Order: sequence, then C-alpha cells, then structure tokens
Amino acid sequence: MPLTDTFVRHVKHKGTAIGERYADGGGMYLRVKAAGKYWRMDYRFHSKAKTLALGVYPAVSLAKARQRRDKARELLAEGVDPSAAKRAEKQCRATEAANTFEALAREFHATKASSWSDSYSERWLRIMEKDLFPYLGGQPIASIRAKDLLHALKRIEGRGVIETAHTLRQCAGQVFRYGVQTGRCESNPAPDLQGALRPVITKSMAAVLEPEKVGELMRAIQGYGGQPITRAALLLSALLFQRPGNIRAMEWAWIDLEKAMLTIPAQDMKRRLHEKINGRPHLVPLATQALDAFNAVQPLTGHGRYVFPSIRTGERPMSENTVNAALRRLGYTSDEMTAHGFRAMARTVMAEQLHGIQPDVIEAQLAHGKSGPLGAAYDRAEFMDKRKDMMQRWADYLDHLAAGAQVLALQAA
Repeated sequence: MPLTDTFVRHVKHKGTAIGERYADGGGMYLRVKAAGKYWRMDYRFHSKAKTLALGVYPAVSLAKARQRRDKARELLAEGVDPSAAKRAEKQCRATEAANTFEALAREFHATKASSWSDSYSERWLRIMEKDLFPYLGGQPIASIRAKDLLHALKRIEGRGVIETAHTLRQCAGQVFRYGVQTGRCESNPAPDLQGALRPVITKSMAAVLEPEKVGELMRAIQGYGGQPITRAALLLSALLFQRPGNIRAMEWAWIDLEKAMLTIPAQDMKRRLHEKINGRPHLVPLATQALDAFNAVQPLTGHGRYVFPSIRTGERPMSENTVNAALRRLGYTSDEMTAHGFRAMARTVMAEQLHGIQPDVIEAQLAHGKSGPLGAAYDRAEFMDKRKDMMQRWADYLDHLAAGAQVLALQAA
C-alpha cells in the first residue's frame, strides 16, 4: 500500500540498527532511523543492484520524493543510470558555483594585480564589489547575456555616475574575455553594449587662462594671508605646474638646491606599474624664483620629510584639499580655478605668449611623455637645456604679469 503524508509525518524509529523500511512502490521507500527519515530508491542497472538517495524528510516531501523517483525511472527507460546522472548534475552545479561572475572577476584580479599599480588594483576591485557583484556576482558567467550586463550598468547610470558605468563595462569586458580564454564562457557581451550607455561629457579642469587674469592670481597668491607653507604650495604650483599629488607629497630628498633641480622618483609619478618600476625619474628644473620659494620654506619644514607636511602631523603630506581650499579663500570658485588648473594655465599661456618654446618641451615638462622610441628623448641632457630655459622664462613671465605690466607676448631671446 502506498504511503500517506500522515503516516510519514507520525512514524517513529523503533530502534533497529539499520532502521525501518516502508515501501511506497516503484522501488521507492522511506528509511526511518534515529537520526531522521530518508527517501531511497532501489533499482538495477546493467544487472547490478543500486540505491539512489532521493532526499531527507521533511525537506523533501512525499510528493517531491515521488517526482524524483519518476524522473529516475524515466532515465532508466532511456538507458541512463540515475545515480550517474545525479553525480553529473551535482558536478555541474559545483562547476557553475566556482565559475560565477564574481569568482572569475576575483580570479582575474588576482592574476593581474601584480602588474597593476596598487591604486588601480584597489579601485578596480572596489567598484566591482560595490556596483556589479550585487547584481551579477552570483550568476554563472556562462549564463550572463548582454541584456543582463546592460541592466546592471543602467542601474549605475541611473545614479548619475555615467563615467563609472562606462568604466565598469570595460572592467566586465576584461572578466568575460578572461572567461573565454580559460574556457569558462563562450562569448564576451561587453563589446555589444558599445553605444548603449549615455556618453560621458568631459569637463576640463577649471583654470585661469588669460594673461591679465593670471597676473591677478599671482598677486592674490603673493598676498595670501593664511599659512606660509600653504602660500608656498600655491606659488610652487604655479611655478612648477606639476600634478597636485606630486606638489603636496614633495619631499626634501627630491630637491637639489645647488643644482637647481627637483627629481620626482619614477614610482611617485602617474605611470603604469612597469614604468614606475623601470622608468626614469621626472626632472623639473628650478627657476631662481622657485629656489627662493624653497629657501623661504626650508626653515619651517626642512627638518622633516615633506616640503609641505600636514599641519596635524609631519609624518604625512598636506591634505589633497589644501591648495583648493586656499584658492577658495582667495575668492576663486571651483569653476574658476583648481589645483590641477595650474597645469592647464602653464600649458595654454606659455604656448600662446612665450614664443619660441616648442610644444613638445612643454608637454615633456608636464610629464606628458610620448609613447614610442622618441618618448625617452624627453629626459636626455640636450633636451634639458630647453626645459631649463623655459622654466626660467615662465617664472619671469609670471613676475611680469604679477607686477601689472602691460600684457605682451614675450619674444624669444
């Protein structure tokens, strides 16, 4: 007689060593032990007696156990061993669990991290954890289609962070490409989403670009009433026009006042990791005005590591917001001038006003080295002479503008 739900629910173990067996039909039975109630099915495959586990009650009900029995009997009718099919299905699920989007992304990250800079590696994983893993992380990578990736990216786009959405499309593409290469998926859907996201509207860093306005800025810096160290950082930002991070983290060990040279180590430059490790340092010739600024600040900070230390502790450089905050104190809004804007100011005004200076010399001093065989020429000694001349002419021109003199293009010497 077939089993009933009531019987299965109330039947108790009677103490036998192997447990009691209650048949339901078709080879299926309930094995009742002290530890619990187990669904089993006895069958023969190629004349060999076998037993298939169908589940544990009550997680698997009587009806569900019968469904699994019927499926096993269908497999037997087709000449398939249900135990082997069960093992294959279990292995498939394990493989899918190991090949989720998140698992592949973390594997890819671990593979590439040693060739990436620490900051890029950390940011890559951080934005994936925040914006893609919650939506795609648990899915088998082979099952993800272009529409699934687009849906996740549209969520990010909907927050207004358009550039992040584009960045994540590229990051996801790297993961899918790695999945194809390692045989975990068949295709990369990321390229199919080209043009599917709203375009990124690039906004240039705010900068003062008119000579008359540059003169006003330099006079404002001269009259800055805050910390003298901050004033020096403002002045040297204008004179040296290096990246804000290199200005604020500048170390006294980098500066040779006798040779009038600032040497920024390769590992502190904005470069690819192999260039940080194997590249040359970036050389910045110091005009007399820059030397005067360093000599003025040396009694204040020369005993420590940093030229511009944090006011709270000399063990760290000044905050990345210090120069921008000082510009706001001088009356410049974020739409008018930024710490990064000193670079655009120098590049634009020099190109337009200081005739005779080659654009490549300006780009080299900005550390915008060209790729290819000519790129290394920027740091050669014969090119350095032009850079030294340019840096002095730029410092003299800033003094010229700060004095309120008539704004005229300076002719090449």
